[in-house]
Formats: sequence, C-alpha cells, structure tokens
Amino acid sequence: MAVDGTAGRVTRRRLRTRANLLEAAFTVFAAKGFGHVSIEEVCEAAGYTRGAFYSNFAGLDELFFALYAERAELIAEQVAAALAQDGPDLDVPAAVDRVTEVLLLDRDWLLVKTDFLVYAARDPRVARSLLEHRARLRRAIADRLARARGHTGLPAVLGHTGDTEAAAHAVIAAYDGVTTQLLLDRDVERARAWLKQLLTALLTA
Repeated sequence: MAVDGTAGRVTRRRLRTRANLLEAAFTVFAAKGFGHVSIEEVCEAAGYTRGAFYSNFAGLDELFFALYAERAELIAEQVAAALAQDGPDLDVPAAVDRVTEVLLLDRDWLLVKTDFLVYAARDPRVARSLLEHRARLRRAIADRLARARGHTGLPAVLGHTGDTEAAAHAVIAAYDGVTTQLLLDRDVERARAWLKQLLTALLTA
C-alpha cells in the first residue's frame, strides 16, 4: 500500500513538473522564438534542473510539439463546446460571439503557433501532425454546422446546398488572416471585431 502511495505521489509530481516546464517554455518561446531558446533557459524559467527536463522530454523539439499539441487540443475542445450550446437551430451571431472569444486568444499563443507553422513547413512529419490538429478544429465546426442543416441556411457561395466542410474551411481561413494582422498591429479589439464581421458574413445566408 505504501508503495502504491509513493508511486502516486511520484506520478503527480512528475505531471506537475511537466506542466510547469510547458508553462515556462510557452513564456520563453513567445518572448524569444523557438529557434533562439536553449534547454537551460527553459529550465531556469521553470526552476528545474536539466535532469528534470530530460525526465520529461527528449529535447526542445519534443517539448515544442507537446506545447503546441496541448494548446491546440484545448482550443478544439473549447470551440466544440462553444458551438454545442444551441439546439438544432444555430443562432449564428451568438455562436460567432462565443467562437470568436475562444479562437482569438492572446498574442503570445499566436507567436508560438506561427513559429510552429514555420517549423512544420520544413518537416513533413511535423506538418502531418499540424494538419491533423487543424482538421480536428475544422471538423468541430463542420459537425456543428451539419447538425444545423435544415434549420439554419448557409450562403450559396459555400456550395449548392451550403456545404459545411467549405464553411469550416472558410472559418479557419478567416481566423488565419485576422491573426496574421493581429501579430503585426497588436490591436486585439480591432481583430476581434473584424473576425466577428467576417464570420457573420461567411455564415449568414
């Protein structure tokens, strides 16, 4: 019994260490960029030794991917939850408001995400993983729009019957465009308003 209790404490401590390393890495990556960060800097920011780092991650590449995967999964879950609040009828303006609040997040995340995009563009293996995460977010949007079929019309420009996959692609493209602008002008409120306008125009028949 004591052994089980000790193992449980070790597991919890390791999970806490991993979470702290990810949180510290997020701050350091956002400030300096992935290619300009060392393991020592992450360890210093988290308050751990290199040994603690290597007990959780094989290197910075693995840490970077784990950080992106964690945040991307969270966003996909939040978007799915935001879209699930209505019944069969989709209140487009209300849904856009909820999704916009979830998607726009903060500039530090956008900096890390952009670093990851550039990193993935040079590594086919990482690119496949990135595409899978983007596909999950797109599916969350497409599935919700599909549930509204027959209750809420989509614009004809998205297909003869208002194709939900096309609409989901358009939503992601609008988000990508708005966040690129946000990285440059740093105007969060303007970006939020612009994204709401774009999504409402895209999804309103």
